[in-house]
Amino acid sequence: MTTPKRALITGITGQDGSYLAEFLLQNGYEVAGMVRRTSGLNLERLGGVLDRIKIVSGDLLDVASLVDVVKNFAPTEVYNLAAQSFVTTSWNQPEFTADVTALGVTRLLDAVRIVNPEVRFYQASSSEMFGKVREVPQNELTPFHPRSPYGVAKVYGHWITVNYRESFDMYACSGILFNHESPRRGLEFVTRKISHQVARIKFGLAKELRLGNLDAKRDWGFAGDYVKAMWLMLNQDRPEDYVIATGETHSVREFCEIAFARAGLNYENHVIVDEQFFRPAEVDLLIGDPKKANDGLGWKTEVSFVELVEMMVDSDIKDCSGRL
Repeated sequence: MTTPKRALITGITGQDGSYLAEFLLQNGYEVAGMVRRTSGLNLERLGGVLDRIKIVSGDLLDVASLVDVVKNFAPTEVYNLAAQSFVTTSWNQPEFTADVTALGVTRLLDAVRIVNPEVRFYQASSSEMFGKVREVPQNELTPFHPRSPYGVAKVYGHWITVNYRESFDMYACSGILFNHESPRRGLEFVTRKISHQVARIKFGLAKELRLGNLDAKRDWGFAGDYVKAMWLMLNQDRPEDYVIATGETHSVREFCEIAFARAGLNYENHVIVDEQFFRPAEVDLLIGDPKKANDGLGWKTEVSFVELVEMMVDSDIKDCSGRL
């Protein structure tokens, strides 16, 4: 009888963690999600799979707790999705962001190295590492120029993963994921802020939506597609880093236009540009080149940009109508 693979997911209560847990369970994995004892647990995203996963206590700020988690659960794969992941917050809490999003990666890698260096390790890198982009589109060899404490911390996490791979011959790799969204996205992110407020405006609960730079462009995909790429990366003959993206770029303005139109509204009647939402150092254009992932992993996106926006708006309208 084949022993099932065991996956440990940090950040399992987040958008990506919930989709990844569902995907791995569908593929016969035993899944554990690591949460901090001190955090207020919000398990809503885990929905119907909560009774099929194991919740374990650990903290990226405490290497001893990480060693215990890896030793006790004995995973075959570790997916490090936990981070202080909101760019705006990273300006207000730069030290905390560095401690969790950068040094936390080191602690978890070291815990794996100490307990069982044969465990396969995935690090969630970010397109925010490219920041002030040196070339368009961005690929695995594009130099990094992060424009926020979050982006800087992610660069450290990315390179320490490479360092452990090269120094200790560990199967450790990073997915440089461009923006990936879903109805499970937190309200602090601009895409969900838009879809949520569209629903409120449709039902007369609000009149306006205040946003920052409408001309900022991003490469937006569906989170459910992107977690499949994470799994594919850990199931290759050798560990490599990959850009995961759609290869298309769209502005915040386009997102608003499609979102409001889905609700039968005109965004120009409701969207107000507010300077308080501009970043201290703006990232104007991000667009990824997914060729290596397309060719090497056989991965591609299945949900289009328009489908993604409409999916998010439909979900928030349904949720909003159910609360009235």
